[in-house]
Amino acid sequence: MSLMPFLRKKPAPSAAPDSDIEAFLKDYSIEVMPRTAEKIVDFQSLLPAGTRVYIAHIDGTPIDDMVATARRLANDGYKVMPHFPARIIKDRATLTDWIARYRGEAGVDQALLLAGGVTLPQGDFENSMQLLETGAFADFKRLHVAGHPEGNRDIDPDGSDANVTDALRWKQRFSDTTDAQMALATQFCFEAEPIIAWADALKDAGITLPIHIGIAGPAKLQTMIKFAMACGVGPSLRVLQRRAMDVTKLLLPYEPDEVITALAAHKAANPDFNVTNVHFFPLGGIKTNAQWAMDNGGASARPANPQKDPA
Repeated sequence: MSLMPFLRKKPAPSAAPDSDIEAFLKDYSIEVMPRTAEKIVDFQSLLPAGTRVYIAHIDGTPIDDMVATARRLANDGYKVMPHFPARIIKDRATLTDWIARYRGEAGVDQALLLAGGVTLPQGDFENSMQLLETGAFADFKRLHVAGHPEGNRDIDPDGSDANVTDALRWKQRFSDTTDAQMALATQFCFEAEPIIAWADALKDAGITLPIHIGIAGPAKLQTMIKFAMACGVGPSLRVLQRRAMDVTKLLLPYEPDEVITALAAHKAANPDFNVTNVHFFPLGGIKTNAQWAMDNGGASARPANPQKDPA
């Protein structure tokens, strides 16, 4: 028997977006890669003016492509935040060259510093703290570092959060002594409860860096599960596993409605909640993610030029 009779269409978006969600999506950010950005004819038809756009630097991506993408986005009026993955940066000279090119060719003054996706360092750096210690980012206005709401077994192989927490304390001390605005940009997960518990625990531990919470944008369920497993998503992966067992949802794309709604409601009820921004991973495509934001975010997701063709 076909599964199709059991599939339910998603209701059309409401003309009046939920006010909590609209507030929660204000100043959201999104992540692109040079190869995904190339597929977008016009970012201004998709993203709000001044959106922060992270550019992921995957191992093997030429720096020329990274800088060209940064320049294009900057020329469109977006805040560009390229990744600096420590383990793929050969040495201080390479780091200095990258920074000079980003600064000189694209006016970049923001960066996400992280260890990176490779297991072993390819050069002199192993983690973001070593990058910060170089002083090479002294002129940057904003520096983000990685956060892990469900832990990170690359950093804590025993499943604890001891090493991650020690690193966050170090980064908090660095933030306290620098003029740059700092924040945590996190891996994505699929449940609000673990995010809330983690954020509250950080605050209790004296780590007050604002949290830009990673959220996976709409994508096919199979695509979402593949990325979640590859990225080491923790217990909240069960959200996808349950969905995969439900024949009424099996062939429908995953969308972040539930986690966003719950986090937005918590933020509205607890204004001092230290999750301050949403950071989207557009796993199903930039255009698809931007459209979901427009359907749900009201004025907070209105594109810079909605009259243009978003092809």
